[in-house]
Amino acid sequence: MPHTPAAAVLDHITVLDLTRVRSGPTCVRQLADWGANVIKVEMPPAVEGGAALGGSRHGSDFQNLHRNKRSLALNLKDAAGREVFYKLVAQADVVVENYRPDVKTRLGIDYDALSAINPRIILASISGFGQNGPYAKRPGFDQVAQGMGGLMSITGLPGQGPVRVGIPIADLTAGLFAAQGVMLALIEREKSGKGQWLHTSLLEAQTFMLDFQSARWLVDREVPQQAGNNHPTSIPTGVFATADGHMNIAVAGQEIWGRFCRALDHEDWMADPEFADAPARSKNRDRLNAAIAACIAEKSTAEWVEAFNDLGVPCGPIYNIGELFADEQVEHLGLAQPLTSPALGEMQFVRQPVSLSRTPSSFAVAPPEVGEHTREVLANLGYDEESITSLHDSGVVSSGD
Repeated sequence: MPHTPAAAVLDHITVLDLTRVRSGPTCVRQLADWGANVIKVEMPPAVEGGAALGGSRHGSDFQNLHRNKRSLALNLKDAAGREVFYKLVAQADVVVENYRPDVKTRLGIDYDALSAINPRIILASISGFGQNGPYAKRPGFDQVAQGMGGLMSITGLPGQGPVRVGIPIADLTAGLFAAQGVMLALIEREKSGKGQWLHTSLLEAQTFMLDFQSARWLVDREVPQQAGNNHPTSIPTGVFATADGHMNIAVAGQEIWGRFCRALDHEDWMADPEFADAPARSKNRDRLNAAIAACIAEKSTAEWVEAFNDLGVPCGPIYNIGELFADEQVEHLGLAQPLTSPALGEMQFVRQPVSLSRTPSSFAVAPPEVGEHTREVLANLGYDEESITSLHDSGVVSSGD
C-alpha cells in the first residue's frame, strides 16, 4: 500500500518514526494526522524479544497512537539494517526518536551522523530529563515527571498529599511540543535549506505547563499549594453539588459576579462587604462557598446550567467519559471519528482538535501490523526482490507475511 496521506498539509514530508510508548508516538501522530508520509521503523519481533513496550498492538492505546502510518520492521543493531536506514534518511525530512540520550549515538543515528548523510534532515528527540546534565541518563516516566515538575504538589485537595493528574500529561505535552518543534524547523528550513536537531523532555514540558503557577514562584516567590476544586485566584470558582450530581461554576470579575448573584436570587450578596469585591471574596471564601452550596443543592445540574447560561455565567456539568461523548455539542463537533481496521473492524478515536477549512485532517489508514510495509518500503528504496529476500532471511528485516 503506497502512502495514503491523512491531509494535504504535510503530504510532501517523509518522517522516520523510531519512537515507542507515548511521548514520541504522540509527536509523530500529530505529523501523521496532518498528512506526513510516516514510516514506523520498529525492531523485528524476533529481535525485540517478548512483549514490545507500549502495550498490546491491538489494544485501544496502541491503536489510538499509531494511525496513519506504515511499518518497516528493521534491525538497527545490525550493520546491514543501519545501511537500509541511512538510505531512508537520505530521502527523508524528519527523524523522531525518544531513546535515552546515549542510545542514538551508540546506534549511529545521532544528529551528526544523520546530517552527514542529509544536511536537510531534522532530528527530533524526546527524553525524560534532557539530552545532557546530571539526570540525562535517567529513564523517563510520566508520573515521575509530574512529581519532579511540581504538578503533583498543586493537584488534589488541601492536605491530601501529592496527587497525579488522570492523564499522562508530561508524556503528551512533550510529544506535542516536539511536534511543534518539527513544524518550526520545517518552516525555518524553507529559508536556510538546512535541517537541525531539536529536543525536549518530559521535565521541560511539565515545567512549562505550570504556567501561571510557576510565575507565582519565579516572580512573587510564592509557593503555590493544593487548592482542590477551588480556583486559586478566581472566586467563586469550583465544584458544587446539585440535587442530582455536581457542576462547575466559574465566576470571574465583578460583572459576572453580579449576574451570578441575580441567578441565585441573592443580589444582597453584591452589597455584603465580605463579598463585595475579589479580595473580600478571597478572604471569606469558605463562608461564601457554603452559602452558594446551600443554594445549588436545591436544583438539578441541568436546571442550573440553563439558568446560568441564560445570564452569561460560565458553568457546566461534570461528565464521566461516556457522558462526554454523548453530549450534543461533542457530537455536533464530530470529535469522535470512525477508523476501520482490517484486524479489528470499525473503531472510533478522537480527531485532531484543530480544523483547517481547505486541508482538514482525517483517519486515512489504521495502525499497521509489524513489518506490514517492509517489502514495499524497501522496493521504493531500490532493493530488488532478491536483495529483500536476503535481508529477510538474515533477520535484518521482517514483513507481515
